[in-house]
Amino acid sequence: MRDGLGNLGTRRRNQSVEDESGVGERDTGMDSNSWEGWKGLQYRQVRLPPHAIKAEPGASSSHHLETLIPVQLTFAMDDLRQWPDPVVPVQSLSDGGLTGIPEKYVKPPSDRPSLEANLDPGLTMPVVDLRGIYDGSVDSRAAMVAIWDACKEWGFFQVINHGVRQDLVEEMKGVWREFFRRPSDEKQGYANSPATYEGYGSRVGVEKGAVLDWGDYYFLHLLPRSIESHDRHWPARPSTLSRNVTEEYGGEVFKLCGALLRVLSMGLGLDEEYLRRAFGGDGTAACVRVNLYPKCPQPELTLGLSPHSDPGGLTVLLADDHVEGLQVRKDGAWLTVRPVPGAFIVNVGDQLEVISNGIYKSVDHRVIASSKDERLSIAFFYNPEGDVAIGPARELLTPQLPPLYPCITFNEYRLYVRKRGPSGKSQMKSLKLY
Repeated sequence: MRDGLGNLGTRRRNQSVEDESGVGERDTGMDSNSWEGWKGLQYRQVRLPPHAIKAEPGASSSHHLETLIPVQLTFAMDDLRQWPDPVVPVQSLSDGGLTGIPEKYVKPPSDRPSLEANLDPGLTMPVVDLRGIYDGSVDSRAAMVAIWDACKEWGFFQVINHGVRQDLVEEMKGVWREFFRRPSDEKQGYANSPATYEGYGSRVGVEKGAVLDWGDYYFLHLLPRSIESHDRHWPARPSTLSRNVTEEYGGEVFKLCGALLRVLSMGLGLDEEYLRRAFGGDGTAACVRVNLYPKCPQPELTLGLSPHSDPGGLTVLLADDHVEGLQVRKDGAWLTVRPVPGAFIVNVGDQLEVISNGIYKSVDHRVIASSKDERLSIAFFYNPEGDVAIGPARELLTPQLPPLYPCITFNEYRLYVRKRGPSGKSQMKSLKLY
């Protein structure tokens, strides 16, 4: 049976499937010009949400189905057991009074920020006032149109009057600044591994010999409860306040993302709950990454975070009020973002680009280093449930507008980033069918 996402061989959960491992080399024998025509690819058994399936007559729509879908797998979780080299926190290097950065942080000349062209200094990222969306005023339509346009043209926008209390925002920044001021040995007690990235870390990707970024971070899973970070991953200091504040902050930003997702659904001409269902409904995931970019003696040679698009669904960034650093690629050049006081910076992730079939854009962005000040930012990631297949919404497809991307689960997709680290939009480009 072919479902609305173009998958083949859909089966009820627990029904036996060929190749128990979930991976097998098969030639579909289909036209290579069609979006189902991936030849000789590996297949993985995944879960499809009810909305994505044309149910069989008399079948219940309340439970998930399983299917075999083509995916590009070039590595496995076995590759992610440990870091290839000892990890040295960048903060310890910065605090040690270096006058030059170690060679492993020096970017190739073409990747250094000093060589990039500048955009028109008058060009600014869209800023959207969400007050009308929350109170249902006549301004709500204008706000929604502004969000739709920003996601199509920029992939980024800032939001004000977003509904998250300012005192909670300040508390969140405060507890995590305090954590990064703790003794190095104490922080190292929470050192992470590439298997889940949970905890304290300083690199993304496990390729040996990779050029590293000038930044440290702390990563935690918040939702769903089934994958929430274990107690051992939460810092004991600065007291349990850090967990309480982080969970409350996460809950509020999660609500904001839900509201934005409804707006984005309507912008595609779909019902307002469509994207939430596509993300897995109640299984929609949330995680947080707190970034510290220490002072750097040679910022012209490195980056705080290399160019990348976010692999997930929607990102809400709490940027540093006092130190600029985020840059977004616009019209082939890098634009330095100037955060509006009290605003969040929102950007489209790769999964939203896939579901919208390229209508909404996930965009390259990076972080530059500073020789004068350290910088703290907090990224909240609103992601699809890990084992739900993500593909272009069938309602958006026509013979003239075929699917640009295949179906793949988020768990499969993000393995690429976890192995290779930030690498522009190379993963999206490798999956694109046209």
